Order: sequence, then structure tokens, then C-alpha cells
Amino acid sequence: MTQLKQTPSQTVGPFFAYGLTPTQYGYDLKSLFTPVLAQPHAQGEHIRITGQVFDGAGQPILDAIVEISQPDASGQPVTSVADAAAKGFTGFGRCGTGTLPQNHYLFDTVKPGIAAPGQAPFINVCVTMRGLLVHTFTRIYFDDEAEANSRDAVLISVPAERRATLIAKREMTGAGTVYRFDIHMQGEKETVFFDL
Repeated sequence: MTQLKQTPSQTVGPFFAYGLTPTQYGYDLKSLFTPVLAQPHAQGEHIRITGQVFDGAGQPILDAIVEISQPDASGQPVTSVADAAAKGFTGFGRCGTGTLPQNHYLFDTVKPGIAAPGQAPFINVCVTMRGLLVHTFTRIYFDDEAEANSRDAVLISVPAERRATLIAKREMTGAGTVYRFDIHMQGEKETVFFDL
């Protein structure tokens, strides 16, 4: 017996994940972007970024899409398909939260370099999910970049008591360097989102 896939209703989502990351969800279409931003030959420190997206009740969201964009390890953006191929680094990744254990997301990338004077290394993050008519934007900063973080104009514009919601925690694992970054859509631990 063939198992039928879900079809859209009149709500927004959860079909973002299925449509934008079809390979991850087992569809026969190729995903344009994947959670792998860096190939083995990409320059820089190879890292993994992982976390969960939580709703206001603290429950993991199973149909969110997390997208990240960043410069390469030297702080330079990827400017073309040829540039991405030469560097082994795309600069953009996309991951749904519905197929991995505990509904987490996972990116394999390189730690970004400083893109401009006065900035700390950071990664742009966009979250799309059911119930959101407009996606949300935030940033990932790194807990082992305290000095650079203390000078970053965007980070220091955030109230001090909320800055921790933008800081990924570094862990060393058997798989290498992992940064944990959970995204809280609402509630007491709500992540700082930016109005772009």
C-alpha cells in the first residue's frame, strides 16, 4: 500500500520544510540548499552548529526551517557559483527540524571570519515555521570570541540581559567542534530577533 504524503491546507505551513528541503524529507526533488555549507577542502576551522527551535511552551518545533548565511573563514562573502565551487564553501545552508532526533537542526560549516572592522564573527539566521506569516531574523555569535563580541555594534545594542540569547556555546566532541544554539520563539528565554 502506498503511503500518501501530506497536502496543503489553507494555513501557512508546515509545507515550507517539505518544499524547501525536499531531499531531507524523502521527496524525489533535489534540495537547492543543504545543511552542508563546507566541503572538506574548504579553508578555516570546520565546525558544526546544532540546536533546536522551541515554541512559547518550551516544546521543540518539528516543522521549522532554519537558514544560515555567512562569510567564509577570511570574512569574505561567496559571490558566485564559481566562487563557491572553488572555495568548497556555499555561504548559505538550509535545514528542516522535522527529520532529525529531538527535532534539532544541524549545519556543517566553517567558523566565519570578521567581515568588517568593529564586528565580531557571526552567522545570520532566518527561521520560518507554521503560524509565522513573516520569517524571523537573528544572529549567532560565538562564546569563545568574548573580546570581539564586546566591540560588535549590533551585539552591544542589545540589552545586556538579553545578549546571551545570541551566543552559541562551544563544545568539543568526538566529531570536532560543535556550537550549540537553541532558538526560542517566545517565552522567558525568547531569542532576540531583528527587525530588518
